[in-house]
Amino acid sequence: MKDKLLIVDDDRDLLKMLRNYFERKSYEILTAENGVEALEKMNMQPDLILLDINMPRMDGLELCRLIRDRVSCPILFLTAKTEEDDRVNGLLSGGDDYILKPFSLKELEARIIAHLKRERRGRAEAEYHFQGELFIDYAAKTVRIGAELLELTRTEYGILEFLSMNPGVVFDRERIYEKVCGYDAEGDSRVVTELVRRIRKKIQKVTDTEYIETVWGMGYRWIR
Repeated sequence: MKDKLLIVDDDRDLLKMLRNYFERKSYEILTAENGVEALEKMNMQPDLILLDINMPRMDGLELCRLIRDRVSCPILFLTAKTEEDDRVNGLLSGGDDYILKPFSLKELEARIIAHLKRERRGRAEAEYHFQGELFIDYAAKTVRIGAELLELTRTEYGILEFLSMNPGVVFDRERIYEKVCGYDAEGDSRVVTELVRRIRKKIQKVTDTEYIETVWGMGYRWIR
C-alpha cells in the first residue's frame, strides 16, 4: 500500500512540483491550497502532512492546532521563516519537524522517510506502562490517569513516552529534543522546557503525583 502524503501550500507551482516528484516516488498525493481545504481532506487519513506556515485565511500554525488532537500522523512544516520563535511556535503547535524554503527535494524526501519509519515502529509496539493510577498505552499513544484521558499534543506525548520508557535516567534537553523531533534536528532547550511545563500542568489538573523530575543543570528524568 502506498504512503499517502497531504501537501498544503498556497503556491500552486510548488504543489505541482512536489506532486510530480513524490508521485514518481510511488506516494499517493493529496493537495490543498489553504487550511480550510486541508480540513476537508482530513477524513482521507494521510500518513504524513507537509504544511506551509504562511497561507491566507488560515495559517499553518492555526491549522496544526486544530487538527493535532484528531490526527496522529507526522506533520512537517514547510516555511521560509528563519526566526527561532517561528520554529519554536511550529513545534509547540503540534508539529513534528520543519524544513526551510528553499529546500532540497532529496533532504525533504529523507525527512519524510525517517518520520514514516518512526511512525511504523511506533504502531508495531504493543507495550503498556502502569505506575500507580497512571496508564500509558504505547501502541495507541494514549495516557490515562485514573479514568481521565490526558489531552497531549504529539510532541508532548513523545517526550512523556521517551522519559517513561527510560525511568530513572537523566536526559538533557538536547537529547530529548533529538529523540522526539529527529536526530537531524538542532536541539532547542526552550522548546523542551516549555513542553515539559505543559505536560506537568496537564498532569497536575488530575493528580498531585509527580512523574517528571527536573535535575537542575542536567535535564529531566522519569520518577520510578
